[in-house]
Amino acid sequence: MSRYRITGLSPEPFATLGALDDASLRAHGMRRIVADSPNGYPCRISLADAAPGDSVLLLTFEHHACDGPYRSSGPIYVREGATAASYDDALPAFLRTRTLSLRAYDADGWMRGARVVAGADADAALAELLDDADATEVHAHNARTGCFMCRIDRV
Repeated sequence: MSRYRITGLSPEPFATLGALDDASLRAHGMRRIVADSPNGYPCRISLADAAPGDSVLLLTFEHHACDGPYRSSGPIYVREGATAASYDDALPAFLRTRTLSLRAYDADGWMRGARVVAGADADAALAELLDDADATEVHAHNARTGCFMCRIDRV
């Protein structure tokens, strides 16, 4: 299997959002939410579920900014004050508990393949997708809600 790396989103683009009040967030199509369960608010920066009581922001994020039909954006959670996590050749635990849609893309942003799989079984599907020499990245989405979870880059 090809080697891969998963890196959480940079916290910098989101750093100033925590200072906004709820009305200002809503005016920009965002919401502040306090996590009320241990596995319902996956942070795309820390690559972990927020703990109950943590403050998260729900906002739209463009995760595939290619020139073509697969350009995509969607809702994500970011935990206020989170730092970016990174994983080499391993999936973060928060992916293992969800049904995933894995979508492989080439360097031009064109889809090369896709799989829907239980997160606990994602290793084999990821290996298949990365066996395509033209696949440079795989996007993991929550298959139930459609939310972007993370990008998996071939290294």
